[in-house]
Amino acid sequence: MNPSPDRPLIRLLPGRDKRVKAGHPWAFSNEIAMTAAAKALPPGSVVRLEGDDGVRHGAWHFNPHSLIAARRLDADPDASCDAGWFRARIGAALALRERLFDAPHYRLVHAEADGLPGLVIDRYGDVLALQANTAGMEAATPAILEALTALVAPRGVVARNDANVRLLEGLAEEVRLLAGDAAGATVEENGRRFPVDLLGGQKTGWFFDQREHRARVARLAKGATVLDAFCHTGGFGIGCAVAGATAVTLLDRSEHALATAKQAAAANGVADRVSTLRGDAMEVLEKLGAEGRRFGIVVSDPPAFAKARKDQPAALRAYGKLARMSAALVAPGGFLFIASCSHHVASGEFADAVIWGVQRARREARILHMGGAGPDHPLHPMLPESAYLKGMLLHLG
Repeated sequence: MNPSPDRPLIRLLPGRDKRVKAGHPWAFSNEIAMTAAAKALPPGSVVRLEGDDGVRHGAWHFNPHSLIAARRLDADPDASCDAGWFRARIGAALALRERLFDAPHYRLVHAEADGLPGLVIDRYGDVLALQANTAGMEAATPAILEALTALVAPRGVVARNDANVRLLEGLAEEVRLLAGDAAGATVEENGRRFPVDLLGGQKTGWFFDQREHRARVARLAKGATVLDAFCHTGGFGIGCAVAGATAVTLLDRSEHALATAKQAAAANGVADRVSTLRGDAMEVLEKLGAEGRRFGIVVSDPPAFAKARKDQPAALRAYGKLARMSAALVAPGGFLFIASCSHHVASGEFADAVIWGVQRARREARILHMGGAGPDHPLHPMLPESAYLKGMLLHLG
């Protein structure tokens, strides 16, 4: 097939094509010949990428103003990249999720790992939350909506385009209804139902990545008291209540999140065993420890402590402190689940920080499980740094 004459050609610099040839889905700005013509291309353009040796590397989204200047779409440099192309690519992601899950509640598209760089779509039955985190996916949003309509006929699609990474692409942050008339939804997970506020909640409304960890913790909850710190809308704690916990305390600083959690507790018939506590979790954990409080299960699932690489040392100290305070609140023979969603903190570093904190609490521990996100958050094999979620379940003596 001859190259499309109307699709711009971008070339890699001499000797700077090794990563792309190895299958990496990104090309950085310092690997690309930034000619005047290349710099003049509108952010989000679909281009053909070639090495200086003439090797064709396919069709890519291109943004001359971003550090990650090119993101791979297709091995075919002449792939249409239109609504039909998105329908096929999203359809493949949908087919995988339908093999993995019995109900339509999951992350439908997980960016590069699903061949759709910069695009995240979460599915709540017939309502979708969409994040276009690159200029390319921003420009392609109409084609994406057309593809989604054909595939799942959603009742509503909400743009949760408020991730900080959009700023790196020169994009404004926004949250709005893109299509349909529904911005509220209900997520079904492990036999529980939770209301989701796609316009006012955090990120895409629900953290599907912790699904398997929530189920694992809930299996330990019968007859236990539970503290769910940084609880968001209560996924861990309410799951434990449904599984037979005698009392659950939900701790978060967000009044909106706790109000939604109370709705979820009522919807699952466990409101009488669920209480809420509003405050800064780190401060409240320290206060509860000073009071001598103990729980059969403590869950500490904080937001990212390391927003950038420079934050890593401080983040590791914070995870150690969190582990120390959390472990001190676990009754003898109880369980601690602690997690990190900081992709700038490696799994081994996180584990070391947690063990340091547990030892500082003078607790004997056994690690029962170490894991990451569920299978609806697949990993691109050339992007190991995208394995952002780390979770540890410990049994404390």
